[in-house]
Amino acid sequence: MKILVWHVHGSWTTSFVQGRHDYVVPLTPDRGPDGRGRARTYPWPDTVREVPFDRLREEDVDVVVYQRPHEIDLAREWLGRTPPGVYVEHNTPAGDVPKTRHPLAGRSDIPLVHVTHFNDLFWDSGRAPTHVIEHGVVDPGHLYTGELPHAAVVVNEPVRRWRVSGTDLLPAFAVATPLDVFGMRVTTLPATLGLSGRMTAFEDLPQAQMHERLAARRVYLHPYRWTSLGLALIEAMMIGMPVVGLATTEAIEAVPQEAGVVSTKVPTLVHALRAFAAEPERAAQAGKAARQAALARYGIARFLTDWDEVLTQIA
Repeated sequence: MKILVWHVHGSWTTSFVQGRHDYVVPLTPDRGPDGRGRARTYPWPDTVREVPFDRLREEDVDVVVYQRPHEIDLAREWLGRTPPGVYVEHNTPAGDVPKTRHPLAGRSDIPLVHVTHFNDLFWDSGRAPTHVIEHGVVDPGHLYTGELPHAAVVVNEPVRRWRVSGTDLLPAFAVATPLDVFGMRVTTLPATLGLSGRMTAFEDLPQAQMHERLAARRVYLHPYRWTSLGLALIEAMMIGMPVVGLATTEAIEAVPQEAGVVSTKVPTLVHALRAFAAEPERAAQAGKAARQAALARYGIARFLTDWDEVLTQIA
């Protein structure tokens, strides 16, 4: 089938477009948020075509995959009709969390897919028919070497997101081991935190290059207070990295005990970082367990099969 999907989340879309369908991504002249076209730092197959927004009416789209509320109106305007659609909710609810109603809660015509069971539990989805399709990740391979006794962190916009992404906790973690931070808009982070001597920033690397750099670090640090479940965390586990992270949202489900240390106690996490940095053999063993767990739960084949079932029902 032919699927219209916006390029919103590069990592998730990279997995989604690995299926057996034809994928259309809108393109606007400014390559802005509503028309980024094909990804430039992720490897996408040739089955993904970028189509100018004003030529989408020429495409015989079978299903629309929405990821933001305003895309429902955009699709109707740009396609000139309303094909069957499904809405993917990537995020945890914001605001007064126990009372947060989803934007689709008042309608039953568009199925709502949550990417974690935590999200399904915490969003008030109202009348919307709901599914949970957990993340799937293209296996980057067991790349881990861990020769650098540093902790790797992957986060986009850490200065803006601050407490949400656990940016304020990084100085405490940097006491245990140097931090190498990868992501978008991370260049100013070391200076902002006063950690220029204990932190190095790597700005928006292509995915394959980032995986190679991650693999050289001893341990992966997941400092997020409030996120669905970072795909970078799963990728790091598949690479073979041990994990130290906050026991919040879905992380406690994703990271088994043998794969690292997950806790809400910052001193416990600081101790774990210091221990992994000092014990490379222990780190490598935990990394093997992390890889096995990630492959078993977040394999790309299961992800695509789950999506095919939902898409077939909708179309």
